[in-house]
Amino acid sequence: MPAVDKLLLEEALQDSPQTRSLLSVFEEDAGTLTDYTNQLLQAMQRVYGAQNEMCLATQQLSKQLLAYEKQNFALGKGDEEVITTLHYFSKVVDELNLLHTELTKQLADTMVLPIIQFREKDLTEVSTLKDLFGLASNEHDLSMAKYSRLPKKRENEKVKSEVAKEVATARRKQHLSSLQYYCALNALQYRKRVAMMEPMLGYAQGQINFFKKGAEMFSKRMDSFLSTTRSMVQSIQEESEAEIEKMRLSQQELLSVDESVYTPDFDVAAPAINRNLIQKAGYLNLRNKTGLVTTTWERLYFFTQGGNLMCQPRGAVAGGLIQDLDNCSVMAVDCEDRRYCFQITTPTGKLGITLQAESKKENEEWICAINNISRQIYLTDNPEAVAIKLNQTALQAVTPITSFGKKQDPSRSSQNRKHSALENDKVVPNTPAKVPDANQLIIPGTPIQFDIVLPATEFLDQNRGGRRTNPFGESADEKQPEEDSLLQQMFIVRFLGSMAVKTDSTSEVIYEAMRQVLAARAIHNIFRMTESHLMVTSKTLRLIDPQTQVTRASFELTSVTQFAAHQENKRLVGFVVRVPESDGEESLSTYVFESNTEGEKICYAISLGKEIIEAQKDPEALAQLMLSMPLTNDGKFVLLNDQPDSEDGNPNENKGAESEA
Repeated sequence: MPAVDKLLLEEALQDSPQTRSLLSVFEEDAGTLTDYTNQLLQAMQRVYGAQNEMCLATQQLSKQLLAYEKQNFALGKGDEEVITTLHYFSKVVDELNLLHTELTKQLADTMVLPIIQFREKDLTEVSTLKDLFGLASNEHDLSMAKYSRLPKKRENEKVKSEVAKEVATARRKQHLSSLQYYCALNALQYRKRVAMMEPMLGYAQGQINFFKKGAEMFSKRMDSFLSTTRSMVQSIQEESEAEIEKMRLSQQELLSVDESVYTPDFDVAAPAINRNLIQKAGYLNLRNKTGLVTTTWERLYFFTQGGNLMCQPRGAVAGGLIQDLDNCSVMAVDCEDRRYCFQITTPTGKLGITLQAESKKENEEWICAINNISRQIYLTDNPEAVAIKLNQTALQAVTPITSFGKKQDPSRSSQNRKHSALENDKVVPNTPAKVPDANQLIIPGTPIQFDIVLPATEFLDQNRGGRRTNPFGESADEKQPEEDSLLQQMFIVRFLGSMAVKTDSTSEVIYEAMRQVLAARAIHNIFRMTESHLMVTSKTLRLIDPQTQVTRASFELTSVTQFAAHQENKRLVGFVVRVPESDGEESLSTYVFESNTEGEKICYAISLGKEIIEAQKDPEALAQLMLSMPLTNDGKFVLLNDQPDSEDGNPNENKGAESEA
C-alpha cells in the first residue's frame, strides 16, 4: 500500500508558514472526510432501517397470509387450494423472518457501529484538537506581542522576567497542542482507509451468511412445492386469458348492436310489445308526494314476484314489497306533464302508486304484465301458455272501437236486432242446461263500445242544432224526473264496455261478453274507465255522474232481461238490455261494469226491483213482500250497505276517478 502524506513533528515548534500551509491541506482533507462520513453513515443507516423494516414486513406478511382463510368472501368457492398454499407460504415467510432478523443484527454490529465509532472517536478528536491548537496559537501570539512591547530605555528586569516566563509557557502549550494535533491528523490518514472498508466487510459478510443459510434451508424442500405452485399459477393464468378473450369477443358483440338499444323510445311509432308477460323487471320513476301540492320522482328498480310488485333501491341487498297486484287495476294516466305514466289502483278502488316508464314500449308492457298478474294467471300450471292463449283468442274474436259514432254494418245490425221470444219483464234462469257455443251468443267481429260519454265531435254536432239520439236510449237534454220508488240503492261502478248480442236466453252471454271486453282492453291497452254511480230502483237502472249528478244513461228495469256477476272475479257484473229500434224491431246489448263491491249485491238489488214490479200488480203480493223485508221510516226497502266509503265517510270523494279493467 503506498505511503501516506505526514506532517513533520520536528517543525511543530518552529511553526513556519510552510508548515502552516501544509497543515491547512490536512485540515481541508479532514473536513471533507467528515462530510463524507456523515453521508455514508446516513446511507448505511437507511440500509439498516430497510432491513429492519423487512423483518417487520415479513412478520406482517405471514399474519396476512394466515388471515386469508378467515375472510368472509362472498365468492369464495374453490379457494381450498389457495388457502393450503398460503398456509405453507406463511411458514416459509416465518423462517425467512428469522434469517432477516439475524441479518439485521449483523448489519447493526458490523456495518453501522464501526462507522459511528470512527466518526465519534477519530473525527471528533481531530476537531477537538484543532480547537485547542487554535487557542494555544492565539495565546502564544498575545504573549509574544506583549513581550515585544517591553521598553528598551526603562527596562525592568522583574517585568521582563515575568513576560519571558509567560511567553515560554504559551510556547510550550502551543508546541504540545500542535504535536497532538499533527499526530491525530497523521493517524487519520490511516484510520479513514480502515473506517471505509470495515463496515462494507461486515455488510458483505452478513449478506453472504443470510443467503447461505437461506439456500441451505429452502433449496431442497422448496423445489417441488414451488414447481407445483408455479404450475397451478400458470394454469390459472391460461384460464384467465381464455376468459378475458371470451369476454372481449362478447364485449365486441354486445357493442355492435344497433343504436336503438341505447336510445329510449326509439321505436315509438310501432314498438314490438309483448302482451303475454307474467313477470317484468326494470327501472321506473316512482311519484312521491312531499307536500300538499309538491311531488318528487325517484328512479328505482321494480320487479314482479308472483302477485307482488317489488321495489329495490340501487345498492340495496334485497327488494321490498310495494304493492299487492292481485285483483288490482292499472291504467295509463297524464301526470305532471310527464310521458308514459301509469297508475295502479287497489281492489277497493283506492288510488295506489303512480309510475313512469322510459318508453312507450316499456309503458305498455308494464301495463300488460300487471294486468295479467292481477288476473292471477301466474297461479296456473302453465301461465305463459294461458296468457298467450287468452290474448290470441281475444285478438281473433274482437275488433274493438272506441266511440259510439262507429256503428256496425247494417247486415250485422239486423241480425243483432232479432226479437227474443221472451217478454221484457221475464227473468231468464241463470243456469242453462247446456252451455251454448260463443258464436251462438255473440256474432264474431261484433264491435265493442268502450265510451260512456259522447265524443267531442258528436258534442259539437249537437251544439250546432243537430239532434242526435243517445246510444243509451235517452235524449241528451232530457231531465230525469224524481222517482217515488220503494227501492233505491246506489253502487259505485266503472263502465268497461258494451256490445250487441244475439240472445238473452242464458247468462252465458254475459260471461262471454265479459271475456271479450276484458280481452280487447288488454290487447289494445284500453285501460281508462269513467266512474259512475249506478242507482238501482224499482223502476229503472240509472248511471249518474258523481260530480254533476247528471244522469248519463237510464234503463227501464223491465227492459233488463238478464243479469249476472262473474263467477271468479266477483267485482265484475253485467246485464242484458232489450232496446227498441226505430224500425219496430228490438236489439239486445250487454253492458259490463266493474264495481267497488261484489257484483252479487247489484244482482240482488236488480232481482229485488223486479220482484217489486211483479208484486205491484197484486196488492196482496206487495203487502206480503213488504212484510218479509225490512223497511225504512218512509216505507222503502232497506238493503245491507256494503258499499265501501272513503276514509272520511263521503262516498263521492273519488268522483270522476278513472281505473282499469
